[in-house]
Formats: sequence, C-alpha cells, structure tokens
Amino acid sequence: MLQVADILGESVVDGKGLRTVVFLQGCPHGCTGCHNPKLWPSKGGKDYTSGALAAAIIAKMSPIHRGVTFSGGDPLAQAEELLQVIKSLRKIKPELNVWVYTGYIFEEIKDYPVLQEINVLVDGPFILAKRDISLPFRGSGNQRIIDLPKTFAQGGLIQELSL
Repeated sequence: MLQVADILGESVVDGKGLRTVVFLQGCPHGCTGCHNPKLWPSKGGKDYTSGALAAAIIAKMSPIHRGVTFSGGDPLAQAEELLQVIKSLRKIKPELNVWVYTGYIFEEIKDYPVLQEINVLVDGPFILAKRDISLPFRGSGNQRIIDLPKTFAQGGLIQELSL
C-alpha cells in the first residue's frame, strides 16, 4: 500500500508540459524551508494499492498531458511500491514521461530498481541557503535534473540540459 497525500490533475511547474502530480506521504529528510512539511510523517493521506493509484492517475490525464510527476514528501521513501505503480502505468501508457523529486542524491540511490523506470530525477535536499526561484523545476541550486535513461546508458551522470 502507498500513502498518498494528494493527486493534482494539472500542473506545469512540476516538470515539462502538462502533468499529473502525485504527492506521496512521508519524508525522512526534514529540510528547513520545505514547502510540504505536512507530508513528512509516513502516516497520513489515503492508502492506495499500486493498481488503484495507477488507475487514479490515468483517470486524471487527458490526451494533452505530457506525463506524471511523483513528489512529496519523498516518493523514494516508498520506492518498492512506487516501482509497481510506474510499471502499472507503463502497461497502460508505455510512452508515459515520469519525473520523480527526491531529497536523496543520485549517488546514494543509483541502485534502486525504480530508477530504471523513471525518465527524470530531480535529486538533492532543498537547501534554504541555496534557494533560487529562477531555476526551472527545482527550489535550490544544489538540486539536479537528471536524465536517467541517458545516465544509465552512458554510465555517467547526465543532467537534463534542454530546459
């Protein structure tokens, strides 16, 4: 079961294009200045099975949606369940573009199986002293936008350069 705080049907600030955004409950990082501190506790929100969450996401998408973004909290606090959701989504929409925001850095989590199913990872904790509202799709300058398929194919970290 996944703990889901909310599902937003339409967003243009949580990744490229029109996206559905899923806010997962639970975050171990506790970043000062976090914009979702209510999502830190692992308990809260609504319980979903991976199949039910995939169906709820698809129900909110229109033909012009570019993809889905998982945010939080920290989605990777529920990494195994998230993997099942993404696999369920890909059975329905194989071309679906998937972004995930995490407070972990890529080097800490590079072996998580779920990363093989994600297109873009925005990594790193929010650091209030490095807050920069001019940066696209992230809150602080230490956070990176990583193209995971290219990173794994080329064997070195590839940041998304075409924002």
